[in-house]
Amino acid sequence: MSSILIKSATIVNENRQFVADVLVKDGFIDRIDKHIDAAADKEINAEGLHLFPGCIDDQVHFREPGLTHKANIHSESRAAVAGGITSFMEMPNTVPNTLTQQLLQDKYDIGARTSLANYSFFMGASNDNIDEVLKTDTANVCGIKVFMGSSTGNMLVDDPNTLERIFAQSPMLVATHCEDEATIKSNLEHYKQLLGENIPVKLHPKIRSAEACYLSSSMAVDLAKKHNTRLHILHISTEKETYLFDNSIPLKDKRITAEACIHHLWFTDKDYETKGNLIKWNPAVKTAHDRDGILKAVLNGRIDIIATDHAPHTLEEKSLPYLQAPSGGPLVQHALPAMLELYHQGKISLEQIAEKMAHNVAVCFQIEKRGFIREGYWADLVLADLNAPWKVNKDNILYKCKWSPFEGTTFKSKIAYTIVSGNVVWTDGSLHEGEAGKRLSFIR
Repeated sequence: MSSILIKSATIVNENRQFVADVLVKDGFIDRIDKHIDAAADKEINAEGLHLFPGCIDDQVHFREPGLTHKANIHSESRAAVAGGITSFMEMPNTVPNTLTQQLLQDKYDIGARTSLANYSFFMGASNDNIDEVLKTDTANVCGIKVFMGSSTGNMLVDDPNTLERIFAQSPMLVATHCEDEATIKSNLEHYKQLLGENIPVKLHPKIRSAEACYLSSSMAVDLAKKHNTRLHILHISTEKETYLFDNSIPLKDKRITAEACIHHLWFTDKDYETKGNLIKWNPAVKTAHDRDGILKAVLNGRIDIIATDHAPHTLEEKSLPYLQAPSGGPLVQHALPAMLELYHQGKISLEQIAEKMAHNVAVCFQIEKRGFIREGYWADLVLADLNAPWKVNKDNILYKCKWSPFEGTTFKSKIAYTIVSGNVVWTDGSLHEGEAGKRLSFIR
């Protein structure tokens, strides 16, 4: 494997910034020093660029197998590295659902062949596969995914006995999608009686309501406290939910953690007017008060991780009427640029972006030798130019679905280089095919 010498980068790592050189050898960070005078196969002049640890996205839906008209691991992993995401954890609501160890292995086999980013895949839970779930390899699988509210893929776990068993017996992290199904059904019925089938998308946050989210999230927290489960609640979408989480203890000691997603930090219910179904997600994008409360919780440590919930659909599917249009949208290529935009707006620091999109994900999931710029760690690195404006358009979107909710947005920052496990895979607008990403491993 080749060596890379990165010269004069402004390193953003572990709550500080400093200018230094970084030498990468055989996939790993060999040295970090003010001045490194060493021969290397490739030298990158990083003067004026900021070097971040590669982002680790703990929630993506890459749609393979079974839904590959929307996306696949090959296409979306390339969009991810173009956006500075060097590792991903993919969800089990593919077709067939990832509910057996063999189906889980099948996805790892696809990742090994086609992913340009490092990868891991969640084992899915259902009402009747608990014995299969308990066979999951804790050292080589990121976690168990439980849908405590039905969403795309119909993997709802609503049997109380099954939930108790999963929370009591899971040998590893349990990641949950929390929305109360009964509340959602009641809200939907209410609006159907008022409006028939012609419900506008702006009512999505009233149907998949704040109450539905809080009821389910609080139940998950109660179950986790009862059984001492390692619980991770995904895509917090309300300000009220943020108070379920503790920021008084170090992340490494937390048994209950939480994630916020880019769309809940960026959009509000006012955006349904212009974006329509393109910002229809589950849980729903809600009020400006919720958006601001979620960001506050990210900054004060109640929420630990920023991720994407990247979940592409075709434009044709998203153009259907509200009730038929699927929830979800593509985000991996634009997540880090969007967060850097919030930095330019004075809402978050560069150090906090590195913490929430890399460091904390590694700590939360106990990922081996990734998520930090440290000697001896895998060289998953991103060089960003914070003063290189560019506009999102169809020509530069890499998702298979060829659209983005950010289309038309001008970002001030661009990703100049992405390095995955020591391989340069993205340079200034160009992908570099080569060695595939690695399977993530976990110290548990």
